[in-house]
Amino acid sequence: MATRPTWQGYLRLSLVSCPVALYTATSRTGEMHFNMLSKTTHNRVRMIPTDPESGPIDRADIVKGYEIEKGRYVVITDEEIKAVRLETTRTLDIERFVDDADIDRLYWNDPYFLAPDGDMALEAFSVIREAMKKAGKVALGRLVMHQRERLMALETHEKGIIAYTIRNKREVRQADEIFSHIKAAKPPAQMVDIAAKIIDQLEGPFDPSQFTDRYEDALRALIKEKEKGHTVTAPEEPKEAEVIDLMEALKRSLGQTGGGERRKTAAPRSSAKKPAASRKTAAKKRA
Repeated sequence: MATRPTWQGYLRLSLVSCPVALYTATSRTGEMHFNMLSKTTHNRVRMIPTDPESGPIDRADIVKGYEIEKGRYVVITDEEIKAVRLETTRTLDIERFVDDADIDRLYWNDPYFLAPDGDMALEAFSVIREAMKKAGKVALGRLVMHQRERLMALETHEKGIIAYTIRNKREVRQADEIFSHIKAAKPPAQMVDIAAKIIDQLEGPFDPSQFTDRYEDALRALIKEKEKGHTVTAPEEPKEAEVIDLMEALKRSLGQTGGGERRKTAAPRSSAKKPAASRKTAAKKRA
């Protein structure tokens, strides 16, 4: 496998273990990145490490320090950091099995691919994977990665295992911090029913290919136009209609979201055009 693993060690279920490798499951190669340039020369700006007292310094003279109080640091070397080794530095030990519904979505973080590291590991890896699949549970274990011990949630996926980093309790804010300010309200049942019908019309399968980053596409189009020497002007901001009657807005939305039903049933386009057009005409007359 050409991809470089993020972590290598052993997956262990009780007394059964096998060497495994962890790979990032997402990629950021498609993201746009801008360089910092000089305004006058368009030369790329270099970021030079600088000591506020002595001036620029070489990167070889930079050390790591932890601030224990304002302006006072404890210096830690790379060798000292490497000397701090837990068992989870090289072993992902499965400690518990839970239902995925038991883990709040706030805690799920980055996904990784977990695969056997070498042919000798295949048999033991397959046994653990198939046992997890049969149990229908999510496995929890810990490993040290990027100088932190992280809780991992493992679930089977095709011929391998997907491992998610799970945020710890200190990283997740309590919902009451925000939601406690929301006043209790019971909307009319008729409005809720109409909104539920709108949701039903917009229901459909998840296809990630339909959800591209349109902002990044617009940036790329802007760059192409600038490269050609064209002047780019910003489009007019769309005017948002002020909602005065919530019930009327719901009824109009129910008429305009009929396209969701076409996505759900995958009906031919020709048979769905006329009803959509008539709904738009009726909506305009009502407006």
